[in-house]
Amino acid sequence: MANKKKEKLTPTQQEYQELAQRIQPRRPVLKNCIRAFIAGGVLCLIGQAVQEMFVHWVGFTEKTAADPTVAVMILISVILTSLGVYDKLAQWSGAGTAVPVTGFANSMASAAIEHRSEGIVLGIGGQMFKIAGPVIVFGTVAAFIVGILTWVFQGGGGS
Repeated sequence: MANKKKEKLTPTQQEYQELAQRIQPRRPVLKNCIRAFIAGGVLCLIGQAVQEMFVHWVGFTEKTAADPTVAVMILISVILTSLGVYDKLAQWSGAGTAVPVTGFANSMASAAIEHRSEGIVLGIGGQMFKIAGPVIVFGTVAAFIVGILTWVFQGGGGS
């Protein structure tokens, strides 16, 4: 704990904080990093396999196969979430499943499943977008800013 925060605590609170730090189990950081790396890598490997299937079996180019690949990965994530498998995988791997698009789909599907008893609009729609809303807003604002900066640094609007 930072020294300034420690100064505001009473002696009893400081003693409690020191005791809590001593008995708190150490985090297995290396093990958690390896698990996240493995899970994230496997998800990316599955995504690459799906993309290769679109390229070789359906006749898409690598560029045109990207959108349906993302859609299939989202579908897989939602199905695994509804079966309770994705959450167990996420508990085991930590951030390895949270970072890819599948983690975002999982968070939205989990909220929808959890609040379905409250109705479609207020339950599923409202609760699902409490989680997704900030991500969507940040993504939209970031894309707007990058677009403006690209436009400015590439010389404006005319040729």
